[in-house]
Order: sequence, then structure tokens, then C-alpha cells
Amino acid sequence: MNAYRVLHVEDEPDIREVVKMSLALDAGLTVVSCSSGPDALAVAADWRPDVILTDAVMPVMDGPELLAHLRENSRTARIPVVFMTARAQPNEVEHFLSLGAAGVIAKPFDPLTLAASLRACLLRAPRAASAASGVQALSPRQS
Repeated sequence: MNAYRVLHVEDEPDIREVVKMSLALDAGLTVVSCSSGPDALAVAADWRPDVILTDAVMPVMDGPELLAHLRENSRTARIPVVFMTARAQPNEVEHFLSLGAAGVIAKPFDPLTLAASLRACLLRAPRAASAASGVQALSPRQS
């Protein structure tokens, strides 16, 4: 199984902990968590994750704004971003994908299948990403 470095961004501590435990069920995922968009920008530029899983609605900097800032930095511009949101109606999902998101995972999510859902987004990332975003196919880390 392919190994990935996942940066998770969530302002709610309880959800952040559940996501971290859920993704830990997949031995191929290494997870670092942040509580805000500004923190995520700093960590992403330094740690260079394979994917960013972010809440779409957060104070200070929401998920779409985080995505826009990531695309402005050459060190983070090609990192696929997957949104987690309760706003998962088809038109809302289409909007997130049009911004360049690699996928959308609906809240509430199933903790037992979250890692598989994230991996599925990564498999679709080259097709889902907007041409304007500059995202290219993700190459997993070999374990």
C-alpha cells in the first residue's frame, strides 16, 4: 500500500482528534494536524505533505482561501487539497472542485472509512483537479 503524508486542518478540537484517530487506522498514512489555515500554510511549506485534508468552513481563513494561498506558493502549489464539509450538495461539491480541490468528503463522515475515502479522492485527483490549479498526478511515497 502506498504511504502518504497528510496535513489535516480543522478548527474544532473534537473533530480534529476523531480524524487523526480515523486516519491512524491506515498504517500508510502519516498525519499532522493544524487548527487553522495560517498554521497550515506554514506547516505545508515546511513539511511538504502529499495531501491536505481541510475543513471548508473555519474562522480567520476558510478552506477555499487556504487553497488559494497554497496555489500562490511554489512550494505548496501542487499539493492536492481535499475538503471536508457539511456543505456537500452536488452544486456545492462542484464549486469546490472548480476551485481546484482534489475531492470533497461529506460531514458527518464514517471514521472507519475516512482513510479509504481520502485515498479514493487521491486516485481521482488528476481528473478532479481544475486545470487552472496546477495540480498534477500525485506520486505516493514508497514505503
